[in-house]
Amino acid sequence: MAVPKKKTSKSRKNMRRAHDFLTAPTVSTCPQCKSPKLPHRVCPSCGTYKGREVIKAEEL
Repeated sequence: MAVPKKKTSKSRKNMRRAHDFLTAPTVSTCPQCKSPKLPHRVCPSCGTYKGREVIKAEEL
């Protein structure tokens, strides 16, 4: 079984954990209806993507 030879210092432990944090999702605005949406996805309120209607407004 692998056992560490030396104690991991607080500095080394914290440097290893430097990337273990949550980031807020990036939000862009829809050019059609100006509502917030995730980038590279269909707008949930109007159903458009890249200027064309992908989902009908009645389906939403």
